[in-house]
Amino acid sequence: MDAQQIVQVKIHPAIGIARVGNSPRPAFIGPESPDAPPLDMSTYKDEEGRIVRQAARFRLYGYDSAGKVVRELTLEDEDVSGIEWTVHVANKKAAWYKFFIPLDIPEADKLSADQRSLRNQKETARGGLVIDPKARTLRVSKGGGEQKAEFDGGTIMGVPVDLGSMSVGAAGRLLVAGGVGKAAAWADVEPPITGVANNDGWYDDTSDGPVAASVWLDGKKVDATRAWVVVAPPHYAPGVKTVRTLYDVLEDVFATEGTQPMPSKLTYDGDIEPILARFCQLQWTNRGFAAEFGWRGPHDFLDPDMRRRLRDPGESTAELRRQVYINMRSFDRDGESPVPWPWVYGDAMSAGKATSVRQHIMLSAVQDRKLAEWAMGRFTPGEGPVSHPDVDQAPVAVQPVLLDRGALENCAAEAFHPGCEVTWPVRHASMYSEPFRILHREGAEPDYGPVLTEKELSRKDGPLYAQGPGDLTRWMAAPWQCDTASCRSGYQVVSGLGPRYSPYLPTFWPAQMPNQVLKESDFAIVNDTGKPDQEREQAFEHRAVWLRGLSGSDMNMQRRQMIRDWYLFGIVHMRRYTGRDGKFPEYLQVESVPGGELGEQPDYANLINIQVPQAGAPMMAAAAGTWTGEVPAEQVEAGLVTNAVQEAMRATGYDEAAITAGYLEKLDPFHEAL
Repeated sequence: MDAQQIVQVKIHPAIGIARVGNSPRPAFIGPESPDAPPLDMSTYKDEEGRIVRQAARFRLYGYDSAGKVVRELTLEDEDVSGIEWTVHVANKKAAWYKFFIPLDIPEADKLSADQRSLRNQKETARGGLVIDPKARTLRVSKGGGEQKAEFDGGTIMGVPVDLGSMSVGAAGRLLVAGGVGKAAAWADVEPPITGVANNDGWYDDTSDGPVAASVWLDGKKVDATRAWVVVAPPHYAPGVKTVRTLYDVLEDVFATEGTQPMPSKLTYDGDIEPILARFCQLQWTNRGFAAEFGWRGPHDFLDPDMRRRLRDPGESTAELRRQVYINMRSFDRDGESPVPWPWVYGDAMSAGKATSVRQHIMLSAVQDRKLAEWAMGRFTPGEGPVSHPDVDQAPVAVQPVLLDRGALENCAAEAFHPGCEVTWPVRHASMYSEPFRILHREGAEPDYGPVLTEKELSRKDGPLYAQGPGDLTRWMAAPWQCDTASCRSGYQVVSGLGPRYSPYLPTFWPAQMPNQVLKESDFAIVNDTGKPDQEREQAFEHRAVWLRGLSGSDMNMQRRQMIRDWYLFGIVHMRRYTGRDGKFPEYLQVESVPGGELGEQPDYANLINIQVPQAGAPMMAAAAGTWTGEVPAEQVEAGLVTNAVQEAMRATGYDEAAITAGYLEKLDPFHEAL
């Protein structure tokens, strides 16, 4: 064997992603390669319509003195006699600070002290707000069977909360599975749901934390470079990637500081098409993207003729390439304009007229540089890197990279509002020990006080440096279902409705939480070659609102329903078109039939999303216990929402079922503290 070559052992992926689910079925393993195809629908939901958990799998790799991969280390190797894994996950959301907007953008200077204060301020026993089952350790030896440990024993205000489990198989690889998607109030009487991110009195069972390992190699114990696991909400469209993924964000971080090399030679297939193709992929989760970038749309980058031209570095296609590139957003050039691509909300978005250049996102600096080089013809059309859908069939030298990218490319990035899996601190290089690897905190974290000031935020032992269990997810929405129910498109105030209003664009994270989807019944029509082409084309173009099953027009009541019904919503999954006539794509992404009564609502229900700023004052005052009006705050809010719905109906021509209205605090981050 070659143990003498191995001088270092590392865990991969550096950041693993698990996802909650309420099915009793064993968890499936999440994507381990950026090239991994989406799985069969039965993988994601069981026979009862419950969502199956996604597990993160971790492996050990030996490196030589030059930093090159030697091999994966498993108990099947002669020189490996034992492997020990330790995982410590926690949930700190209820004990952490409120979220309104990222604190690392200039707009954050406008936030009040209250907006930087702690969640659940009235709870003085702060330790009781942290769900921490403590670390679990499993050691397996050659010839031993699978071992498993539960992340149980954690509580919040005395209420037991399980955060999942870990298991190690006979080969010594680690699986981490998260919670069951539970969200609840810890008190006997449920407090109201008051917004997207900061619902006092509520908890969920997402989590995150460090992953450590040791391996006995030729009889010597070697400690591995540690990793991290994040337990996130479900991915409701697992075959779709967003335009700018979490991997793109982190790649930018490390390219900027010089620890991640920029590609020196670009190919269309390997560097450019993966960026453009993501615009096209969003056709399955957002109708606006479908119209512009979808099948045979004006910018269908995957159309064979269009693709042939985009791959050509010659002068005849130079202006086409340039026009595609200059359509991409630049803050310096475009300011607050909603026109440039991508049509995705940014870190400082608000309903109505934009007030910040960060109303929408830009592509990452690395993505932008690639497209700029491509526009100038500095690329080759040739094939990119070899695809590796199965990590185990890939050369060992590329397996760690595939594992790191496979996990992160299936996660959302900006807008960090707060996000889907993790949020804005991850774009700070100070949080990493090396590219993609979280810096682990040793010992207790300082107490930053009742208000997280800029001074406390930037201190060298502060929250943007080494991390501890629960730290990556503590900024996220509490509970996560309230944010998922609010991840929509076309947010607007009533005064902004008109002929230039689109209910489809801009959008938040349609790759994770779809906006509009192709229904199973419409796919059946498309796939039936015996039906008239016009009927099939209409069925293909039709999209149903993914959140149509949320009842009523009150946003907070809908968020409360999402806490109960989150698993009943459809999963967008790949289906094959069998017509073989070229009239439709070979593969389509189709929504599974929603459970319960969710699919019985009109397809256009909850299409139009109205922000009601006037409802903010009574709602927030009631949540803070400071409302002094003669009329109950809930009644005042309800009246304002009803008026907004009526106005929106007159302005758009849609009926009441199409309109959801209310006050979203994250769309009004600079309101005065109440």
